[in-house]
Amino acid sequence: MFNRKIGFILIIALAAGLGLLAAQKYFGAKSTGPQWPQTTSITMFPQARTLPAFSLRQSDGTQLVSGELNGHWTLVFLGFTYCPDVCPTTLAELAQAQNQWKSLPDSTRPRVLFVSVDPERDTPTRIGEYAHAFHPDTLAATADVPALESFAKSLMFVFQKMPGNHFETDPKDYSMDHSANIAVLDPQGRMVGFIKPPFQPKAIAEDMAALTLATKK
Repeated sequence: MFNRKIGFILIIALAAGLGLLAAQKYFGAKSTGPQWPQTTSITMFPQARTLPAFSLRQSDGTQLVSGELNGHWTLVFLGFTYCPDVCPTTLAELAQAQNQWKSLPDSTRPRVLFVSVDPERDTPTRIGEYAHAFHPDTLAATADVPALESFAKSLMFVFQKMPGNHFETDPKDYSMDHSANIAVLDPQGRMVGFIKPPFQPKAIAEDMAALTLATKK
């Protein structure tokens, strides 16, 4: 169990490193992207990355499909409600950032999207209650595993089920290892950057507010 978990952590680190390297090479060859304001918490790509079509189930039962994230800057974080540490900590930090940009108009205010990669245990209702306990404006969604894998891959994220010591007798004895970065989507729903831990709520809020104001110009 220990070796498998360490191995997956190394896979996540390698995937993140290779993804960033590929993005830098691919986007670096194209310098025609928008000139975003200087950011301190967000690593911005020189060129926006269009995401393939996706369909997720929101906590209210409706579908979240390509195009519905348009109009706002969006922060996307993968996790699961049974997460003991990283997920609640990250959502709490994002909630602090959300409180700092709440004075922005609702029509352009940045959004946070929490996507559960544990559809076996995380129903839409459960993820909604979980996410809204941190901040009422947080969007929450999930999907079946193939759809989640495709969505995660488009953001250069990975996740994997990690069976616990009693998994053979208790199928629900497992955890989910997943990328800890936050994806940054622009108002056209394209991935334009990412935020890596440790997260600084004040810096995130300032960066997202600056990007939002710059988009309005």
